Formats: sequence, structure tokens, C-alpha cells
Amino acid sequence: MMIRLDKFLTETGSLTRSQAKEAAKKGRILVNGEAEKKTDRKVDPEKDEIVLDGKKISYAAYEYYMLNKPKGVVSATEDKKYPTVVQLIQDRKRTDLFPAGRLDIDTEGLLLITNDGELTHNLLSPKKHVDKVYLAEFEGVFPEDGKEQFQAGLILEDGVKTMPAHIIVNGNQARLTIREGKFHQVKRMFQAVGCQVTYLKRLSMGSLTLDENLKPGEYRPLTNEEIESLKQQ
Repeated sequence: MMIRLDKFLTETGSLTRSQAKEAAKKGRILVNGEAEKKTDRKVDPEKDEIVLDGKKISYAAYEYYMLNKPKGVVSATEDKKYPTVVQLIQDRKRTDLFPAGRLDIDTEGLLLITNDGELTHNLLSPKKHVDKVYLAEFEGVFPEDGKEQFQAGLILEDGVKTMPAHIIVNGNQARLTIREGKFHQVKRMFQAVGCQVTYLKRLSMGSLTLDENLKPGEYRPLTNEEIESLKQQ
């Protein structure tokens, strides 16, 4: 894959296009050991070595990270009030990463951070029937026919009906599997049966299961096997 040198530098977050031009004029950019003055030239990120100020620049067309989202962080690329999930990925190579879906600010658990738009669409589309599993703690008395209500699809407070969901309840804890992601959906589903969610954590999305070794706020790159499994769903 060939790409313009200035585009390579901007996508890796190294320089803006204007900064790249200035850096090239001053001989700060080396391509395969030689100073490059033209930032519109094409380079092959997989074969060519690009060095900026003595440091080799790594490139990745796509990146995939599993994040154990902590409370107090928003599922966004930027926010004026709160830290974002993308900011937690300190060693990312690209500047165009985004969360594949959203978790509420007070919800923890699995979140995929990537720049693969096609994969994200397939994971989030209700038509693809990708299971999302949550662990919920709640207050209130879960109705005797609650499982059947969830299975039939619940009518939320705004009149919207959810797709069928599977729930297993043990005391004040529940394991819930849904195939869509409406705004505050899990909390609203519990409210529809007279209960209040006090803690929520996503455990899995499709074939991707939260790594139990990741503490809240920690992340790791997906393995090749995990990536391929997601793409094959």
C-alpha cells in the first residue's frame, strides 16, 4: 500500500501537513536513510523506513484495542468535561481511533477501541445479531415473570420495544444478553420491570470477551485470532 508521506505523518500523529513541510525543508525527515524534501511523495509503510528527528515512525493501517472501561470516563474521542476512552490508549499509533459503541460514564467493562469502521458497523448493527453480555446489580424485586418479559421484549418508557433478551437472575445480580444498544438500554429495561440498576459491567461483545487480567482503565491490543473471529461473525 502506497501513501503520501505527509498523510503517513498525520495519520501516525507525528506532524500536521504544514509541520511536515517545514520538517522536510530542514532535513528532519529521512526515508530509507536519506533526507526527503518532498512530502507529497509516496511511501510504502510496510517496506520503507521513515525517521523523524532520529526516531523511527511506526505505522498501522488498523488498530484494535480491548479496554476495560472504568467509571468516570466517557465513550468518545473528545470531551470538554471528562477524560475519554481514546485518551486511555497511550501507545496508539493512529490518531483516528474511536470506541466501537458506547458505555455510559458510570458503566465499566469491555470496550473495543479501533479505527475499523466496517467492523464496528457489523458489531453494532441489530441486523447482525451480535450478542452483548452484561453483569448488572440492581435494587428492587425482580418480578416472577421477569425472565419471560425480557424474552418477549420490553416496552420502555418512551414506547419503544426492545428485541428479545436473555436474562439469568441470582439474588440482586443478573447476567443479561442483548443484541442492540439503545440509549441507556440496560438501565431502562430494568426500570421497565420496577428495578433500578446500581452497577453495570459489559463482559463480552460477540466473540470478544473481557480479559479478566485487565483492571479498570487497562487495555491491550487484540490478538490476531480475536480480530479474525470478530470479522467472521
